[in-house]
Amino acid sequence: MKPLIRSAALNGYIELSRSLGIDPQPLLRSVGLDAAALAVQDRWISGAAGVRLLELSAAAAHREDFGLRLAEYRRLSTLGPIGLVVREEPDVRSAIGLLVRHEHMYNEALHTRLSEAQGLATLKVALDVGEPVEHRQATDLAVAAYHRVLRSFLGEHWQPLTVCFTHGAPADPAPYRRFFGPSVEFEREFDGIVFYAGDLSARNALSDPQLRTYAQQYFEAIAAPRDPSAADRVRELIEVLLPTGRCSVEQVAHSLGVDRRTVHRRLSDSGETFSSLLNATRRQLAEQLVANPRRSLTDISALLGFSSPSAFSRWFGEQFGCSAREWRAGRRAQQSAGQE
Repeated sequence: MKPLIRSAALNGYIELSRSLGIDPQPLLRSVGLDAAALAVQDRWISGAAGVRLLELSAAAAHREDFGLRLAEYRRLSTLGPIGLVVREEPDVRSAIGLLVRHEHMYNEALHTRLSEAQGLATLKVALDVGEPVEHRQATDLAVAAYHRVLRSFLGEHWQPLTVCFTHGAPADPAPYRRFFGPSVEFEREFDGIVFYAGDLSARNALSDPQLRTYAQQYFEAIAAPRDPSAADRVRELIEVLLPTGRCSVEQVAHSLGVDRRTVHRRLSDSGETFSSLLNATRRQLAEQLVANPRRSLTDISALLGFSSPSAFSRWFGEQFGCSAREWRAGRRAQQSAGQE
């Protein structure tokens, strides 16, 4: 079954569309949705339909910042019941951690990871709607929504160190800089926000300790925690180990504290193999890295754990049916055509 999203993810869509001079009804119908579906916030709709709707609407309105504009309508209440609990968390770290752990309760297509290293915090977001579809606007919306959550706790004057997007720069980057501040970068390796890790320790001035107890009890009664599967854990380790040149099933097993046979068995239970996960992870990272013209193919080869650039070239051709240079040129051409 393909991922679903709460209809509340499109809060403000009707109002925004009309304010930009486009009729939302035919656009909604073209992706199999209707206004009534958006009126019920707890209704689940197709994630792919929601993503396509945003792309079509941005094109119809001739607004590359459509996703950012829609983010202006986002509130903690948009998240549903989890928003009540997040509001009462004692600090930013626990609030963001709660959103990441339980994101499946409001958006099954969203995959977020928060990491801390060397005094920096990196919040990465990725979308997977179960089919190949352009998701620039939906990605902008997701990053902008997290930015608004962080500002709700850290204050309106808070600024991240960098806001990163894998897509190319828009014809007019001014709306992005107005929304996020001056440090917005495009054609990066990931979509997300980089900020000081110390910000995660900031206390939540809105939190009421007594209300938090009630909020947690309520949330525990309705929450459906999703523990990371064996495949999820192995996929994360592969991503970390690839640039080191030591990505093997033995190394993954060591990191998990089990033997290699256990890794194979657990992956088999979920219909995966180590080789399939390694290849899928490489493909995903390759698309992000090769799309960035500032990355040399030699560097990309090393980051993906290949023994030589020639080995990377052979693998890329087998996976994508063309050379990495041809794929990069095609991607640039598509982005240029989309901006015309």
